[in-house]
Amino acid sequence: MSKKDEKIALYSEDIKKFDDGKLDADFLAIVVKNLGPSIYNANAEKVSCSDQTELDRVRTNFIEKKLGVNDEALANKVMQEVCEQVGKSNRNKYRATFYYLIAKKLKKESALS
Repeated sequence: MSKKDEKIALYSEDIKKFDDGKLDADFLAIVVKNLGPSIYNANAEKVSCSDQTELDRVRTNFIEKKLGVNDEALANKVMQEVCEQVGKSNRNKYRATFYYLIAKKLKKESALS
């Protein structure tokens, strides 16, 4: 199994915990592909919901640029929902899981294909 496949397996299990056991494996593969080499960097691989700079970066670089959603209030609302969904006490908020859940909530899966 390649390192990428190992990461996808890790993220798959993580997503199942937060998305009622449902998983769109094909869409997760697209999210992982879009993240590129950042999935191999322990710091870049995770999202900090308590860091406003990080959330601003997610909104700008992912929600606005990748998904094409320019409604800042909606973007902030969805990010807050995902932060609550994955749990404030959960230190391992994987970026792939975070982005996957955001795209699903915004129904913007097709924007990444």
